[in-house]
Parts: sequence; structure tokens; C-alpha cells
Amino acid sequence: MVRFVDVPNMRRWLVDTGIENAIEGIADTLVEDYKRWELFDKTPRVASHSKVGVIELMPASDGVQYGFKFVNGHPSNPARGLQTVTAFGVLADVQSGYPTLWSEMTILTALRTAATSAMVARVLAPEGASTMAMIGTGTQSEFQALGFRRLLGIHSLRIWDTDPHAMDTFERNMRPLGFDIVRATSAAEAVEGAQIITTCTADKVNATILTDDMVKPGVHLNAIGGDCPGKTELDARILRRGDIFVEYPEQTRIEGEIQQLDADDPVTEMWRVLRGEAAGRTSAEQITIFDSVGFAIEDFSALRYLDAALDGTDYFTEVDIIAEPTDPKDLFSLVAAGASAPTLA
Repeated sequence: MVRFVDVPNMRRWLVDTGIENAIEGIADTLVEDYKRWELFDKTPRVASHSKVGVIELMPASDGVQYGFKFVNGHPSNPARGLQTVTAFGVLADVQSGYPTLWSEMTILTALRTAATSAMVARVLAPEGASTMAMIGTGTQSEFQALGFRRLLGIHSLRIWDTDPHAMDTFERNMRPLGFDIVRATSAAEAVEGAQIITTCTADKVNATILTDDMVKPGVHLNAIGGDCPGKTELDARILRRGDIFVEYPEQTRIEGEIQQLDADDPVTEMWRVLRGEAAGRTSAEQITIFDSVGFAIEDFSALRYLDAALDGTDYFTEVDIIAEPTDPKDLFSLVAAGASAPTLA
């Protein structure tokens, strides 16, 4: 039997646990796994692109457990009443190969993305940061706000989106939760006075969401919108001014903002910063850029945290998806009744 977390159980777990508590717990698990980075079997995500979006598999293993996520990205889906991103994930036992956890990951991915952003910003953002600009207020934005509040104490938000309805939704969801929100009329206005800037847009095109003149010394950029070849959000001149931090260079050079740079331009892997092997923020004037595309180890960490959180609870059901005959060498016995002997003439 495999533990299965469907959407109703995921909702129950988050209502009882608290979204910010879950984000913090995932962030702590991320730090643990980033610090043992070299133990993981790693590969860039396996992507199948079409004219309307992408479907991806994201696998990782630490040698004890194996995990993967199935995820899509279809920017035109909301016009049809569908989610832009949906996902599910699996954990398995490496020793037997048997799956142990199957979970929805549309919600869990939002949690792990926010946890990753805030975990990195806790290391790279300027000391005393109090205000975050959010360029793009889509599905991920509320989770980002809650993650940055829990891990960095950010309560002041300056928002901008090309879709007024998206800003309406964000304000409706977040004002009752105690955030001080300024609704800007442009990206340039949104970043004024912000020490942290998060960009998270959906269109899979090379765009310039932030121009070079908008980014002042000392800012931390949390660039999380880039996630596929041909999609960027930042003016390349910003990248040349700042210090760039990434998850997995082999994937980020294909999908991230650094698509715009030469293949040998320097970047710093975040696991090295967390292990104390590389510098993070080194001065008040430094511009730090987290070029985040989302990596499979982060999904592994989220699934690992969820799996542990389920122990002793009823936030899951058990599903029988492993065919196990009494004799492991006689699979046919499970379906033998469906076979017919030939009719004699």
C-alpha cells in the first residue's frame, strides 16, 4: 500500500499545520538537502515542449529515496479556466524500488518555490530588508509573500502586474493577513524603495520585466519566472552588474536568466554558500541575483518533509497500486481468471 495525499487531504494538512509553518519546515529541509548536495543523483529536468506549453519530469535521488515530479506549464490555460501549472510527485524506496508516497504537487510546488526563494533570500538579502516589490501577482505570489514574512519578517509589499484582476485577487487574499500593500502603476514604481525584488511572470517569452535603471545598488533580486529555454525577465545588463546565484548550473544555463550570458560567465551554486564554501552577500552595495528555475532536489525535499509530517496523522489514504501476487514470480496468478481455455470443437 502507498500513502496518497490528494487535494482535500493537502488542504486539511495546510489548514491544520499553517501555510507559513509548512513553508518554514520545507525551507529547513531544503537547507539539510542542499548541504548534502554531492550525495544526490542529479539531472536537468526532462522536458517535452509544445507550441502551447511544456510537460516535464523532475527526478532526483539521495541513494536512499528516489523522487520525481510530473509538472506542466501552460500559460494560456487560465483563459480556458485551467491552472497554468499542475503537478504530482512520488517518493520511492531505492532498496526495493517500491513507491512509498504519491502526492498532489500543484499546491506543494507553490510551497516549495516560496520556501526556496525565502531560504535563499535569508542568506543573500541586505540586512534589515523590510520591503519587497513583487512583479507578477499570479498563483505563486501569495505563497512568496507568506514565505518572506515568515523567514525574513517582510510585511511591506509593492505590487505590479499587467493584469489588474491578478492584483485585485492578491490584495483580496493578502490584506486581511496583515500585509501593508502598495499597488503600483508600473514595474518601475513598484521597485522604488524595495530592498528585495521578486519577478514571477508566466509568459514563455524573452521579456524585459526589469530594465537596468530600475535596479539600485544593494538590492536582492529573486528572479523565479524563468523556467524554460527562450523565457527571461531581466535586462542582461542587470546580470552583468550583479553576483548571480543558481541551483544547478547545467539546468539554469538552459532555462534561466543566464541564457543571455556566455556559457563560461561565472555563477555561484547556492549549496556552496549554505555549506560556507562560497561567499554570499559581501557588502551593502552588492546586487545579488537568485536566478531560480526550480530544481528536482527542491521537490524531493518538499516530498520528504511532507512524508515525515504525515506520520501519525490521517492526512492521507492508502492506495493499492503495487501488484503483489503470493508468489512474486507468478504475476499471472493475479489475472489468471481472465484467461480462457480454447473451446474444443
